Amino acid sequence: MQDHIKYIESEIIDQFMMDDNNRPWIIGFSGGKDSTMLLQIVWYALKKIDPIIRSQRKIYVICNDTLVENPKIVDFIYRTLANIQKAAVRDGISLLVEETTPKLEDTFWVNVIGRGYPAPNSMFRWCTERLKINPTTKCILEKINENGEVILFLGTRSDESIKRAASLKKHEFGNNRLRKHSLPKAFVYTPIKDFLTEEVWQYLLTVPSPWNTTNRELITLYRNASGGDCPLVIDTTTPSCGTSRFGCWVCTVVKRDKSMEALIDNGEEWMLPLLELRDVLAESRDNEDWREEYRKNGQKAPGPYKPQYRALILEKLLQAQRLTQMTEPDIDLITNQELVAIQIMWYKDSIFNYQVSQIYNKTYNLNIMKADKIEKQKKKENEILSNSCKKNPEHIELINNLLAVQKN
Repeated sequence: MQDHIKYIESEIIDQFMMDDNNRPWIIGFSGGKDSTMLLQIVWYALKKIDPIIRSQRKIYVICNDTLVENPKIVDFIYRTLANIQKAAVRDGISLLVEETTPKLEDTFWVNVIGRGYPAPNSMFRWCTERLKINPTTKCILEKINENGEVILFLGTRSDESIKRAASLKKHEFGNNRLRKHSLPKAFVYTPIKDFLTEEVWQYLLTVPSPWNTTNRELITLYRNASGGDCPLVIDTTTPSCGTSRFGCWVCTVVKRDKSMEALIDNGEEWMLPLLELRDVLAESRDNEDWREEYRKNGQKAPGPYKPQYRALILEKLLQAQRLTQMTEPDIDLITNQELVAIQIMWYKDSIFNYQVSQIYNKTYNLNIMKADKIEKQKKKENEILSNSCKKNPEHIELINNLLAVQKN
């Protein structure tokens, strides 16, 4: 394997030295075994290049956070990214770490709780594009617009699946080093595509990390979770996640989250509320009692979650967050910005019987999300409306709905 590593390093150096107007390199990093091996090999290759020459090409390490990643993995990844950035400065490598996240309106909770989207399954996997592909694509396109062309380094390997191997072969061209990407002016380089899984582990166990962290923590995570990792997803040919995976803790595409179950069995009991909520989501999508009779396009078929169940999911999510924070106080399962966006989505869907602030205060037994001037004004308007409709109280909801339609 040592000879193979040396050959790959020489290939990377040769690619770096090509006269290609110093096209920036974008290295996809998920924090898993494959992307870690890829970045280490690229790093050691770069250190063999003259410091003045290697500073002439921009290198980006891109890591995507869906905002619903397994919290145990997120903590490890962010610590690793900080060490990578520090080590790049130390070694004089022109490398910049960039983290991508989905737009607020595309986040998992804004779609599930706010819009009422059913939890994803294999037939309706709406999450991959919104949470993974779009944020990463946006970042890549920005680099293309700035520099003309880019080379994407990915840690995908041929033995991951027959379908993936066929995809790698299909898009190869020229010297078989680069392949075309679906994005114009973007090329993909997969240096470790021919390594077997056992060779990846052997490399990580024997070659020290250049950013001064041990790979044993990563290996321990895999051992405790008995799973794999999600690669950086850049298009629909990239496997979003397999049945054995590190990825989103809310994932309902798989029947069981074996990695989270294994982590709990190995001492991470604080994750139990997350697993229970994930199971509720998995059961809810096929429960017609939870779903509207019509879809938003008017088709008679199971539609979005009903308002009461959107509120129920939010309540269960906040309960899980509160329980988790008793032992892991720095973990937030949902952001304040998402809570605000959910309330806006509810108003757009003419949902006035449930308030995010009330659910939050009930869960935390607090009153830190008090109604603002707009809500106070709305309360006053409702009082006037109630007094005006004493003889016909059923008109209150009708008038509120008509006002909502007018505002939208």
